[in-house]
Amino acid sequence: MSTTPTVVFIDDSATMREVIKIAFRRENIEVVAYPDAATALTNIEQSKPDVVITDVIMPDKDGYEVCQSIKQHPKLNGTPVILMSGVVNRAVAEKAFSVKADELIRKPFQPQDLITRVKHLLKSDHEASAPAPTNAAAALSSIFAAPPANGSAAKPKPVAAPQASAAADFPAPPVSSFSAPVPTATPTPVPINGAATISANASSDVTKLRVEIARLEGLVKKLQSELAAEREYVRSLEEHFKTVQQQ
Repeated sequence: MSTTPTVVFIDDSATMREVIKIAFRRENIEVVAYPDAATALTNIEQSKPDVVITDVIMPDKDGYEVCQSIKQHPKLNGTPVILMSGVVNRAVAEKAFSVKADELIRKPFQPQDLITRVKHLLKSDHEASAPAPTNAAAALSSIFAAPPANGSAAKPKPVAAPQASAAADFPAPPVSSFSAPVPTATPTPVPINGAATISANASSDVTKLRVEIARLEGLVKKLQSELAAEREYVRSLEEHFKTVQQQ
């Protein structure tokens, strides 16, 4: 490993790439940023970075595919990978666990929190003894924990709550999850005649179609809300770093 650790950062947002470069500038850690997964993977194989940070949602390959490619590569499978996601819920955690991600961080995040996680992974990589479970493993364990014996639902622990920092101090919005309405079972009609049965089946199909449309509309609204929140977060970061650079 070189004297100065190298971190590869993959995100299609030019603003986020610049923010991360600025955040790591004082940490004696070199950041090499890429706008897409294909370019990053081609260069990662040659440069062999110390840590890879990748957004989950990207236009070509997503972050899960990037992580899986690295973990399945015979020469890169020991490289720590941090996944960034606008939503962290059970489904996201399970997918991150399945591709063997080392860390899972929710966007937007505090830059100092990301720096702390990277330093932890770099330190673990230097240690000869087996490293302790990462934050991602602990977070996934809390999400997958079975309910207590008395039947009461266990409250899931938050996934690596962002820490306050001097680099940026923007509160992260709460994690939201979309719950699709579950249609109630439609009782089977008693066939009086062929026409009545066909009419009842058609009515049931229309009801199911309306429920599915409502679910998709809700999902679209949720994604629009998350996109708006991330854009506002990026705008705030831009204003903050402009102020810091002018001082």
